[in-house]
Amino acid sequence: MRDLRRLPKAHLHLHLEGAMRPSTLADLAAAAGVPVPPVRGYGSFTAFADMYVAACDVIRSEADLRRLVDEVVADAADDGAAWVEPALYVPRHRCRLGSDDHILEVVLDELAQAGARHGVGTGLVVAADRTVDPDEAVEQAHLAARHARSGVVGLGLANDEVGFPPDGFVEAYAVAREAGLLSVPHAGELEGPASVWGALTALGADRVQHGVRAVEDPALVELLADRGTCLDVCPTSNLLLAVVPSLAEHPLPALLAAGVRCSLNADDPLLFGPGLLAEYEVVRAEMDLDDEALAAVARTSIDASGAPDALKGKAAAGIDAWLASPAAAAS
Repeated sequence: MRDLRRLPKAHLHLHLEGAMRPSTLADLAAAAGVPVPPVRGYGSFTAFADMYVAACDVIRSEADLRRLVDEVVADAADDGAAWVEPALYVPRHRCRLGSDDHILEVVLDELAQAGARHGVGTGLVVAADRTVDPDEAVEQAHLAARHARSGVVGLGLANDEVGFPPDGFVEAYAVAREAGLLSVPHAGELEGPASVWGALTALGADRVQHGVRAVEDPALVELLADRGTCLDVCPTSNLLLAVVPSLAEHPLPALLAAGVRCSLNADDPLLFGPGLLAEYEVVRAEMDLDDEALAAVARTSIDASGAPDALKGKAAAGIDAWLASPAAAAS
């Protein structure tokens, strides 16, 4: 087995605040004079979402936000990522940090600086919240479009799928598409195949965040494989939110065997535990994927990302070199 840290990879499904270090959460909570929010013990998606929002609330200043961004990029570098593409729901920080454009400019500036410091390519997905009025999603799409040449690479759609189908967000994704942004909505996590169908047909998804419940519909699996649509899969998140009963029963191997392109991701390491490297290690151990399969997943993550072509080419060469190295070199 080869050292997975040395395998070039992209992190494509990562919520910015959900990637906060536990030590940073404690520091920022102390500075804000509030108790450290709990990040374990959620028994439902609603409880998980409430914990996420509480963690976001410790970000009280531009300096806090810049620290978060820098550490997320540093952790990506430590995991062996060549590219990191976190998602941010900007309106959550309006009350303390100012206008959406200002917040986004701060994040994009720090992403660029942190990327240069840590040797990682960076992009940002502007996320809309599907549980909020679709008009706000259109606003966020226009926000993303205004910054499409400054580091924004896609438009996401997050939060509870139940009761908030994709067809309510067609206008927002039309705006994003016109700006040349990737369509990367969440689907196929809390709801079944219909959610993924909607992401493909209504929103023109280039990638589907999660998407694992597509496995319940053979026709959908065939379509995903034919289209080459990437599923940004998060195994530990799926386990802890009861999307799957166990890692041994996770559909990732079946999806890969059916020709569906998948990337591996950590989703919210603050709340779920493992980072990107650990997810690769978990999949190797629990799903018995060999180095060739893991390299193919890493290659998909690079190819499906919003990274520039030069970075994609360099990362692809690095993956080839990793595969060509002796397996005995693994630690």
